[in-house]
Amino acid sequence: MSRLIAIWLMAAAVFMAPVAHAQTGPLKIEITDGVIEPLPYAVPDFVPESGAASSMAKEIARVVAADLSGTGLFREVPKEAFISQITSFASPVEFSDWKAINAQALITGAVDVASGGKLVVKFRVYDVFAGQELGGGLQFVGTQDGWRRMAHKVADEVYSRITGEGGYFDSRVVFVAESGPKNERKKRLAIMDYDGANVQYLTDSRSIVLAPRFSPTGDRVLYTSYESGFPRIYVLDVASVGKRVLESQEGTMSFAPRFAPDGRTVVYSLTQGGNSDIYTMDIASGASRRLTSAPSIETAPSYSPDGRSIVFESDRSGNQQLYIMPATGGEAKRISFGQGRYGTPVWSPRGDLIAFTKQSKGRFHIGVMRTDGSEERLLTASFLDEGPTWAPNGRVIMFTRETQGAGGQASLYSVDITGRNVKRVRTEGGASDPAWSPLQK
Repeated sequence: MSRLIAIWLMAAAVFMAPVAHAQTGPLKIEITDGVIEPLPYAVPDFVPESGAASSMAKEIARVVAADLSGTGLFREVPKEAFISQITSFASPVEFSDWKAINAQALITGAVDVASGGKLVVKFRVYDVFAGQELGGGLQFVGTQDGWRRMAHKVADEVYSRITGEGGYFDSRVVFVAESGPKNERKKRLAIMDYDGANVQYLTDSRSIVLAPRFSPTGDRVLYTSYESGFPRIYVLDVASVGKRVLESQEGTMSFAPRFAPDGRTVVYSLTQGGNSDIYTMDIASGASRRLTSAPSIETAPSYSPDGRSIVFESDRSGNQQLYIMPATGGEAKRISFGQGRYGTPVWSPRGDLIAFTKQSKGRFHIGVMRTDGSEERLLTASFLDEGPTWAPNGRVIMFTRETQGAGGQASLYSVDITGRNVKRVRTEGGASDPAWSPLQK
């Protein structure tokens, strides 16, 4: 039986199906059994309103198109099909020309370099068959070297108006950049735009680093480092790249850290005497609290968005499974019951789903389930897929995929929650352990 999901515009108007040329009203994207007919849209080059803006106007339009088409929900109408040309941001739109090439959404824009060197980007979004603008026009002001960010902001707004969902393009990803042969792999922390652009390195490759995690405000990163010879948790300021170790008990190993939603507390795993349990720590004072106490291995904790619960993995039942407990500790409830082993759970920022890694029948999968363990869906399958992280809107997941063999390499991939749009995220070399930031401010 087919499942129909309608994603509506955030504009007040009546319904129009994508293929119904005669009807008027807001656009609609239909997803049936995870298969969607992408919505056709057109993005003419943005109009440069000064000579200094000429090259950036074209590039900004191209980034907007790449963002939208990359979701799998939209299909760009090629420029060769255009009948009209947009020569002025103020000119009226000839909707009949865009209808003729079946462009159901039209995005126009203009770019200017204002006094003081500030970059100004303005845009409009049109429902072509309804012959009307969707919401009002907007403009963003920023620096010229931040033009890609401004393009992502435009794409976020267009995405939101057409899907009714929050955007995720104006965000960053912290990850482990890898280089060298598999038996001598060098690893260092790096940060990039969500699409792989603007890479910056945060640490050198002298020490192994693992599992970076953003703070709720995106200004700090937690990670595990072997700088001292054994695993310890560090917190790093993204802007200054300054770092400090979070003190732990002598003779212990601490790892798998993650921020609480308040940004003041860290939940992590600590191994002492061969046993791993989950602890929390107040970042300012260093005061720690033990949440689990069992002879089993408890690790990979992740808070719910409201901070009231923690999901984690444990082998207390005999193999790796997922459990949820109160954020203050106490009785844990098992939520995974399928065949295979479950690990690295991460709570969606929307609070509705938990993503996880699953190992079953010699294959690794990225999957999602409801917070009570129901409606489990496996989104990927390969030799090794692991370590999911959520986009800010809770509708896309990034993860690590590693190829097999002596020459195998780790790469970053993303998949939407339908499982239909799996694609590689471009990086210069090997990459693993991604963590998605919130939307930038």
